[in-house]
Amino acid sequence: MNKFKIAAIKILGEAEKPLHYKEITRFALEKGILETEGATPDASMISQLSVDVKIKGKESEFVKTSPGTFKLNPDIKIESFKKEQKIEDKEKEEEEKIGIEGGFTGKAGENLVCSELLFRGYNASIMSVDVGLDIVATKDNKMYGIQVKTSNLNKFNTYVFDVRRASFERHDAGNIYYIFVLHGKNKNQFLILPFYEMDKKVHEKAILEVGHGKRYRVNIRVRDKKVYLGNMNHEMNYYLNNWDIIK
Repeated sequence: MNKFKIAAIKILGEAEKPLHYKEITRFALEKGILETEGATPDASMISQLSVDVKIKGKESEFVKTSPGTFKLNPDIKIESFKKEQKIEDKEKEEEEKIGIEGGFTGKAGENLVCSELLFRGYNASIMSVDVGLDIVATKDNKMYGIQVKTSNLNKFNTYVFDVRRASFERHDAGNIYYIFVLHGKNKNQFLILPFYEMDKKVHEKAILEVGHGKRYRVNIRVRDKKVYLGNMNHEMNYYLNNWDIIK
């Protein structure tokens, strides 16, 4: 259903009386129910409601009570819509919660890596603006760009990471490293991969394209004290917690 009509149903349902389309639009925007980048949301609202009433007639969720004024159609049951909307709202809340938690996890991983680098004598700092690199570090007159990815162990006993393809291709030269933080309850481990090794694993299909080729999916498994990338054919213990690789 069109987002303007969804917003109108919510607002009219709460008001329990007819409202002018400008009031519907204003309340929907104020409550955050309606999100639009259009310059004339009022015009879009009246257009959507008027067309719905004209086309559907008595089957429309809306009744036009006077010019520009609407109420909910009492003959149309919208309980199923309300139920679906509650589910949608709940899913949206969960997505926002996951996004917030992921933000905390990601930032914590960056600080962990930055701390490890500082302890090892690198002059490291977290980038204030994300341009595909999270940390820039220098040591012995050499500069290193580092992208940090952090993940918790999932129910399949695997750490899952996504790398944006555009970012990967933008930083395809120089001293670029990917550090995957394997966050555990008792300790954290770090899989440190130079760009060339990442590129190699992409070509070997140990790292797969997902999202219609817009991202790379990195699956890391720890089995019997060994770490694998993608599948059991790509054992990566040499790169686990090996900070000497960054040189």
